[in-house]
Amino acid sequence: MPKPPKRFSNSNTPLPARPHFGDAGSAPKRKKREDSIGLPGNVEVVEEIPELIAFSELGLSEPIARAVSEVGFEAPTPIQARAIPILLAGHDLMGLAQTGTGKTAAFALPLLQRMDPDMRGVTQALVMAPTRELAVQVAAGILKLGKYTGLRVVPVYGGQPIDRQIRALRAGAEIVVGTPGRLQDHLRRGSLSLDNIKVCILDEADEMLALGFLEDMETILGALPETRQLAFFSATMPPRIGQLTKRFLKDAKLVSIESKRRTVDTTNQTYYEVPRGKKLEALARVLDMETPGPTIVFCRTRQETNDVAEALRLRGHNADPIHGDMNQMERDRVLKRFREGQSDLLVATDVAARGLDIDSVTHVINYDIPWDVEQYIHRVGRTGRAGRKGDAITLVEGRERRLLLSLERMIGAPIKPARIPTAADIAARRREVFRDSLVEVLEARNYEGHLSMVEELGESYDPAEVAAAALHMFWQSQHSSAAEVAEEVAADREQPESGMTRLFIGLGRQDGLRPGDIVGAITNEAGLEGKAIGAIDILDRTAFVEVPSHESENVIGALRRTKLRGRKPKIGPAHG
Repeated sequence: MPKPPKRFSNSNTPLPARPHFGDAGSAPKRKKREDSIGLPGNVEVVEEIPELIAFSELGLSEPIARAVSEVGFEAPTPIQARAIPILLAGHDLMGLAQTGTGKTAAFALPLLQRMDPDMRGVTQALVMAPTRELAVQVAAGILKLGKYTGLRVVPVYGGQPIDRQIRALRAGAEIVVGTPGRLQDHLRRGSLSLDNIKVCILDEADEMLALGFLEDMETILGALPETRQLAFFSATMPPRIGQLTKRFLKDAKLVSIESKRRTVDTTNQTYYEVPRGKKLEALARVLDMETPGPTIVFCRTRQETNDVAEALRLRGHNADPIHGDMNQMERDRVLKRFREGQSDLLVATDVAARGLDIDSVTHVINYDIPWDVEQYIHRVGRTGRAGRKGDAITLVEGRERRLLLSLERMIGAPIKPARIPTAADIAARRREVFRDSLVEVLEARNYEGHLSMVEELGESYDPAEVAAAALHMFWQSQHSSAAEVAEEVAADREQPESGMTRLFIGLGRQDGLRPGDIVGAITNEAGLEGKAIGAIDILDRTAFVEVPSHESENVIGALRRTKLRGRKPKIGPAHG
């Protein structure tokens, strides 16, 4: 008769009836070994992935569980489901997982749970990270998950005045997150003590080694108390990591999350790099430019799905949210509306989209980068079905570039960059769609009732003029002048590329202005080479051109002295 799965437990943190490692009634596969990649014998391998459970079943304290609920996480990622019970039980851990798999929550939740409320102001936990960007990101993640615990989290890293960090540490910080070099600085100055450290985490340990922090890491790990809990998280297991684990880990458990290098061949995959805090605006522009069919927008949290869906509705889109907080009747109603075309946008969390099978989806948009490659592939797999081509678009803020690069490595294929559409791009796209609609009417011959009017007007006007006038009237009815003004204003607020200045020109498409006119005037009058000129956007009444910032005054002066299409337009910096 098979033995039930062994459960980790300690007196401080009782574990719930779940999770278990392996299927019920079967012993999990574990073994001790000297691994070919340098894994020492003091690390026990946990090979089977447990059933994904809810965070509410992990036995977290009420303040931590409340923060998790507010963040909107619906189910643990694989690394979280495997690592959290082990860390809650007090075991050392070696976690092999790529960037973007949800590692921060995997160690942050047990770390917060283990803090002693009677030791306020005493540093009890240490997290080492390879870069200041990651240190700040990890500190923010821990602070968000521990917002109701009252615990203080202080990040320390190079590039910031050390006296400011010293003051923050002396004010009392239960959790310190830092780069190895700056942590060493504080240890030497006596502004940081490791005497009461209960938990130490090494995040992206292999990258710290690659950056030359081995000696600092060894010094810090060697100074920790004997009773501390230690966890290494790393994407790879180079020999030096194996040496560190052999030296410092004690009867550790190893969990490894392996992602298959695969992607979806029938899907065109692109990404847009978005300024921080501008994702919603970028999403609206991408939707205006792509004019997609049925589309799924993926968000990480329940609250975000509601917020994004509401914002899209305010912009005129038929968008519905779908997430795990909705009952089955509500979810069925939303899916029915989407399948029948009553809504064209579904804003979903990953959990809510499991099992979603709609062949007509043309686009998938990742409002947030997925936690891991399996999530990404699951999302992308919602489009490009039934032999059709699909499009997968990912919005990336600057701080998420590392996640994107890691994702590309894991799927074994590049994700192509794309430029965020400008107001001029969207206006041109609308004209293209308008033209396509006109061609459909011509091919269907749904105009014969109006031929007699055209023939009558043709006696006094050129038929081409009659057609142009009719098109103008129809265009005006579909696109109000207020919308055109909004496009002009939006274009005036476009942010130029780094090192470039955006200039306003008071002529547009209605004046016959073409890109060649602008390039010719700048090269002839200002003496710039054509390749130095940046993006050119020509709208109905205005135009914009980007030029090198150090040449902007020269270009403005030169254009003010010449004519464009026989006229001297207003010229100046945009935003004026």
